[in-house]
Amino acid sequence: MLYFAYGSNLHHYQMKRRCKDSKFLKKINLKDFRLTFRSKYRAADVEPSKNSIVPGALFEISKSDEKKLDVYEDYPILYKKYYFLYYGKKVMTYTMVKKSPFRFPTERYLKVVKRGYKDCNLDKKYLLKALKM
Repeated sequence: MLYFAYGSNLHHYQMKRRCKDSKFLKKINLKDFRLTFRSKYRAADVEPSKNSIVPGALFEISKSDEKKLDVYEDYPILYKKYYFLYYGKKVMTYTMVKKSPFRFPTERYLKVVKRGYKDCNLDKKYLLKALKM
């Protein structure tokens, strides 16, 4: 199955450790959404936003990888699954159930996300915008 990562799962080493079958395919943009950080975990989330994009990574994952991600993402309590089409193919990502206010991410978490942006060669301007910097 196809999975869209936009937060800490962009970090290739961490993603491989978590999901051993995962294969990074390419970077893609989720259109009409924007990146934010929220909840007591101060983690990444996406929310609808016209004419905005969230850069991220498209991964091929196995069923067992999806189960591991479900546990990591605290599905269906913290995150729910969101599906979209990318060139006619169904792609799964996670989005937070409760849309609480913005919370600046922890230094440790942000470091992982920044490394992921580097691993996937993503434009950091979207991350900086989400951090309101």
